[in-house]
Amino acid sequence: MHHATTLTAAILAGLLAASCAGNSTHVATQSDYNKALADAKAAILEARKAHYEWRDSGKILKQADKAAKAGDFTKAVKLANKAMRQGQIALAQSEHEKNAGPRM
Repeated sequence: MHHATTLTAAILAGLLAASCAGNSTHVATQSDYNKALADAKAAILEARKAHYEWRDSGKILKQADKAAKAGDFTKAVKLANKAMRQGQIALAQSEHEKNAGPRM
């Protein structure tokens, strides 16, 4: 049960960080987006290697790419960061559940 509490705390910390980051007045650049995109792809790749990639991570990256192509790098970075967090949380979830199975 302790693991469920730890995972929940990690997810809530990520969501809190995301909401705090959303209040920033920083205007992102193409360079910021490129870095966020690379980080997101790396996190998602790690989750994929663990066979735990979340369903919407790729969709979110497509939305980020669309925003970047429209020149809205701030939105693109936020979306890429969201996809990165999904990759990180998915990897944590895979670690948490690696020994899961029926209890007897």
